[in-house]
Amino acid sequence: MRISVVDVGSNTVRLVVADAEGGVPLPVHTAKWRLRLAEQVRPGGPIPEEAVERLVEAVEGASRTAARWGAAGPLAFATAVVRSAPNRQEVLRTVRTRTGIGLYTLPGEVEAELTFLGARRWMGWRAGPLALFDIGGGSLEVAFGRGRLPDYVASLPLGAGRLTHEFFEGQDPPPPEAVRALRRKVRHQLRDVASRIRWEGPRTAVATSRTFEQLGRLCGTPPGRRGPFVERRMHRADLREAIECLAALPAARRAELPGISAPRAAQSLAGAVVGHTAMKLTGVRTVTICPWAIREGVLLRHIEDGASWWAEIARRNEEDTVPAEPVPLRIAAATT
Repeated sequence: MRISVVDVGSNTVRLVVADAEGGVPLPVHTAKWRLRLAEQVRPGGPIPEEAVERLVEAVEGASRTAARWGAAGPLAFATAVVRSAPNRQEVLRTVRTRTGIGLYTLPGEVEAELTFLGARRWMGWRAGPLALFDIGGGSLEVAFGRGRLPDYVASLPLGAGRLTHEFFEGQDPPPPEAVRALRRKVRHQLRDVASRIRWEGPRTAVATSRTFEQLGRLCGTPPGRRGPFVERRMHRADLREAIECLAALPAARRAELPGISAPRAAQSLAGAVVGHTAMKLTGVRTVTICPWAIREGVLLRHIEDGASWWAEIARRNEEDTVPAEPVPLRIAAATT
């Protein structure tokens, strides 16, 4: 049996086609389409018509590719950049009408839950009590748990793209006072979440997302060509030094640094500040960069729990009960 997932993010649309035999999602094909919504949509602003057209083309292309690889219609979801758009329902209807694919938005807490599941399965039970950090374009997800699903999740409007728009717009590189203002906001927003993570005392901390992957590479972790099974650990002290380097350079020069791609260069500084502040406030000195995240979490949840949970996501979208903005704090009991 093959299943596929389409992830509509702030910068790209990503497709994963996986074999699901034996309960383990083994990827057989991956593909991506450049979208760069973060460059066209201001935080909380509508998605323009031309961006919707590119989104439709990308989803349609992903669906065709999944079919060629023997997978049924993909489980398609969009993260914060679409979730927070006031015209999100119109966008989702357009995608369904033009492609036949149901594209759904996930609440930030559900994103955290699914990402935690992917990280837990990758790290294994010996990781013990596990803390998770995931920086997207529009939001930061934090989770903690001792089991398969987290005991605690939080979604905060601290995405790298969002904060770059808010604090660094038209400033390249930004002045030191703008970086300090950004750090103050992140500390304020994270205060209660960080207190909970410190109180829980995780044995292992993991970080997921392209932002953390690129920051890890900048801080000296092995390159992607070494494969997913090479351990990649990023130290807080190294990330602090990386912030100083990124802050001194314009975006074009940051793209010349190890690991920093041109499409993400502009938001790399904000991502680094969020990541470092989260680690410092929670008392985490080292994180393991985990290659499994939300896409693998969606695949695993589908394999382990069947299609009913995805049907509930669809129902909530049809009723438009997904919040437009990330909920600042939520405690969630683990369920199976």
